[in-house]
Amino acid sequence: MATVVAKIGSSSITGADGVDIGAVAKFCAEVAALRAGGHKVVTVTSGAIAAGLPALGMTRDTAGDVVTLQAASAVGQSRLMRVYDDVLADHGLVGGQVLLSPLDFMVRHQYLHARKTLDRLLALDVVPVVNENDVIADDEIRFGDNDRIAALVAHLVTADVLVLLTDAPGLFTADPRLDAEASLIEEIVEVDTELEAVAGGAGTPAGSGGMASKLAAARIAAWSGVRAVIAAADRPGVLVDAVAGVSGVGTVVRARTKRLPARKLWIAFAVGAAGTVVVDEGARRALLERNVSLLAAGVREVRGSFVADDAVELAGPDGRVFAKGLVRVGSAVLAGLAGRRTADLPDGVPHEVVHRDDLIVLP
Repeated sequence: MATVVAKIGSSSITGADGVDIGAVAKFCAEVAALRAGGHKVVTVTSGAIAAGLPALGMTRDTAGDVVTLQAASAVGQSRLMRVYDDVLADHGLVGGQVLLSPLDFMVRHQYLHARKTLDRLLALDVVPVVNENDVIADDEIRFGDNDRIAALVAHLVTADVLVLLTDAPGLFTADPRLDAEASLIEEIVEVDTELEAVAGGAGTPAGSGGMASKLAAARIAAWSGVRAVIAAADRPGVLVDAVAGVSGVGTVVRARTKRLPARKLWIAFAVGAAGTVVVDEGARRALLERNVSLLAAGVREVRGSFVADDAVELAGPDGRVFAKGLVRVGSAVLAGLAGRRTADLPDGVPHEVVHRDDLIVLP
């Protein structure tokens, strides 16, 4: 039996009047069908802000600032969970609210604690209902959409399948609203820049992601060894079909054969880059081909302001980013060390600018 993470977005379960109870009921009925088949299910739901705005007599256009939207989330989250609790109870299931923030993935002990909590909820036969903690999130350190959270949760619980439900049947070769010849891409082996360009930008006004966000989340899942499916929320039996691998259910992104360790996964995808370190061609080749650490001798330029233990992107002489890692010295110090051999470094300065254990090569 599989462990499944199923994510549904705001535009699929909310409307002008708040929570669309019928849409949540449809989603939960499919969750119940998976549970009846012996699968474990973690749900990830958006919709707290959209659920709270009508109660305050507001829309996104009239709400104004971010703090007001956070207040709307506080009002809407309880309304959203009330609907989930009631609908899940109709199927004999118990829901459990889990509010996560980026720090729960960036800080190691919080990451492990989140995993233990989710594992225990599943062991107790509870259906976790996960959402980003919008109410107290710092606007500079938040995900802003639940697609990436869903992908990280899939890694957290060692899921077999991640299902990202949206208003579209999947990823198309072009925007079907503009191109009558556009066709559904049923399977993706590797997410590349060409596919990212096809995915485009943001989705509906009610949501915060769009197809580009879902494709990025699917890539995170694939690197976690998790098969991802992007499919339409209103398709009958979509969750069961996605887990069963039914042809045409949506866009399937294959899992990579080698699962990325948890630490490197959150370095690659959960931690924002504070700056960029440009390296010479020799260092770039060594990092790509020999699994070595980055030394000061290979550094050509330092961009941005960062401190030790911040995440930085690594770029080659052409400016193209090829890796990411946790830096061991701050930008001000590193700028003065660039190009210097290890033997010439001052006492007390780490020999490795980025240690290989803290470095991930990006596709």
